[in-house]
Amino acid sequence: MTLLQAIIIAIIQGATELFPVSSLGHAAIVPALLHWSIDLHGDMFLPFLVMLHLGTVMALLLFFWGDWRALLSGAVGRDGMQRQMESIRILVLLCVATVPAVIVGGLFEHMIRNLFGTARYAAIFLTLNGAMLLLTERIKGRGTDSVLSRPIASLGLGEAVMIGMFQCLAFLPGISRSGACIVGGLLSRLSHENAARFAFLMAPLVILMATGKEVFELRHVELVPGQLEIAGIGAVVAALVALFSTAVLMRYFHDHEKWALQPFGYYCIAMGVFSFIYLG
Repeated sequence: MTLLQAIIIAIIQGATELFPVSSLGHAAIVPALLHWSIDLHGDMFLPFLVMLHLGTVMALLLFFWGDWRALLSGAVGRDGMQRQMESIRILVLLCVATVPAVIVGGLFEHMIRNLFGTARYAAIFLTLNGAMLLLTERIKGRGTDSVLSRPIASLGLGEAVMIGMFQCLAFLPGISRSGACIVGGLLSRLSHENAARFAFLMAPLVILMATGKEVFELRHVELVPGQLEIAGIGAVVAALVALFSTAVLMRYFHDHEKWALQPFGYYCIAMGVFSFIYLG
């Protein structure tokens, strides 16, 4: 993998991990469209993938540092009893919503990747991802603004589990993790902004667990000269792009409540159909 290829992949990772358009799907499709001979599941790519994930996590933690600080401060009782109960509830909801991904990922991730780990499958699932986003907007549009304004802390444990189950769809290459979580949040009657906030607060937990698994798999990998340098550059690029993407998305979801997912849905369908035909 050249430095230029690494930068391009890092930019794609930093943007598509947060945008509801599937980082895994684009990681499979883009190299195939550009005719790059990169084994995304090989030992040579794994250290690079670990660094990209760490860069994305750092960007999310930095952007939502105020949220995390408020949650932790509230949970220890510094801001009164009511805020303490609310903060603890949100932290519990985040943990509960993460559990399905841990279980499904631990049991079935390799089987899913082996069955559907090609660019053409990614194109199919990317198209389905777009359809899911559009269908959710259609369903959500039947609600009322007052219902959609509920706070994250009002979610029930069952709703948190449902959002976590939606997140598991992202093990299919082409289904967006953030998009699936936002869909689960919208179906739980959260606003786009609150659904995205919940999804992005969940993301570091899930990404760090996946990264820990990848680091364990690195124990027998022998690094080639220059590999860590390229991975480090990729991590910085992914972090900067992820930070910018998060800022753009949170403002976008705040300002476009009525149809926020529609452009991403149309893009995924167009990209998926084009890629499937081109790669055929």
